[in-house]
Amino acid sequence: MSVDDKTVRRVAKLARIKVEEKDVPRLAAELNVILAFVEQLNEVNVDGIAPLTSVVAAEMKKRKDVVTDGHYAKAIVANTQSEDQFFIVPRVVE
Repeated sequence: MSVDDKTVRRVAKLARIKVEEKDVPRLAAELNVILAFVEQLNEVNVDGIAPLTSVVAAEMKKRKDVVTDGHYAKAIVANTQSEDQFFIVPRVVE
């Protein structure tokens, strides 16, 4: 696939990038180099190779799935009016 000046202008418009007319030929040449490299990568045989998410094999750290109160209840209500670690609020409905 070859990128011409018309394609560069179209891509710039779709990407909402302002491209000066004098830069269009240079950008077309750069895009052609990039596409040639991608075509070169397509020649590599990758049959039987699993895709990578990282170059380091690591297992995800997991925590136990337990329900707790966070162990901060006393600290949270320390500067408030509270009773048995519950907030005391004024009655608004009678």
